[in-house]
Amino acid sequence: MKLNEFYYDLPQNLIAQAPIEPRDNSKLLILEKKNWNISQTIFSKIENYLWKNDILIINKTKTINARLFWELDIFPKWKKQIKNVEIFLHSQISCDTWECLGYPWKNLKIWRNIRFFDENKNLILNWFIEKIWEMWRYIKFDKSWIEFFEIIEKIWELPLPPYIKWKLENKQRYQTIFAKENWSVASPTAWLHFTKELIERLKSSGVIIEEVLLHIWVWTFKPVESEDITNHQMHSEFIELKKEVAERLNNYKKSWKNIIAVWTTSIRVLESFCNENWILSYWSKKTSIFIYPWYKWKFINSLITNFHLPYSTLLMLVSALAWIENIKNAYEYAIKNEFSFFSFWDAMWIK
Repeated sequence: MKLNEFYYDLPQNLIAQAPIEPRDNSKLLILEKKNWNISQTIFSKIENYLWKNDILIINKTKTINARLFWELDIFPKWKKQIKNVEIFLHSQISCDTWECLGYPWKNLKIWRNIRFFDENKNLILNWFIEKIWEMWRYIKFDKSWIEFFEIIEKIWELPLPPYIKWKLENKQRYQTIFAKENWSVASPTAWLHFTKELIERLKSSGVIIEEVLLHIWVWTFKPVESEDITNHQMHSEFIELKKEVAERLNNYKKSWKNIIAVWTTSIRVLESFCNENWILSYWSKKTSIFIYPWYKWKFINSLITNFHLPYSTLLMLVSALAWIENIKNAYEYAIKNEFSFFSFWDAMWIK
């Protein structure tokens, strides 16, 4: 398939820069697979479209403060220089070592040691570059696990997507209400529409919530560049499915219950663990599953998600579920009706 089939022209004013308050006051476009009818409602009214024993699949990952800017002292022979430097946590290699992107690379050389002090001149974080491989810097920190995340929460920044230019004052607005396990550098944004009150109403009506895990890494923002998309090398991400959850989901599937993935990450988990007999296994591993039109679906047939970037693997995934022309029609409807695109804020349900 050709890359240009996954392009659409989006007015810049429709790229939302700030979240809606309250969360569930966003718009919801409903694309029905039975007849490809398009309609819209307010997200908080989704309870009118869900039935008792419908299953919603959530991703319980939590976004971390993965981006750090600082000034680095450079001491050449002729004069002192101050350089602006940035690193971006990508994936955890061990309890205290991370694979990172760095900029500018030339100022982040092997064995360079960086130290951070608080306002009282107390050392709070120290690290050095242990290894360099192509664009990557393998950085070893002197803190690990809980202590590490507590420190970066104070001195690092939340890595908002590159198309969001405004500063987010309340970081919790980029966390879902189910965020539990640290490691993602982006939020599973379709779950940002749900409030605790909405979830309680859904549970009271008999809707079932099940949790999976996928840690979203930095390449989620990278567009496909191969003219033939089948040549694209998909990035890998860490996924986990608990035994008891897999067993319940397998029983739901056998009972023909309606299983609805919320955001594309939930789909990637379930399709990665599902075999050709529609049975889920369980464990933790990395997946590089690439879902695009003509994909043979095994477990999921319904998806709640946001509107995705042109040329992105996420747009290709939703096109595999609803086919390209139907997605284009839905996106044209959304643009005409001034939906907000990308992370903040409006949603689409392929139903």
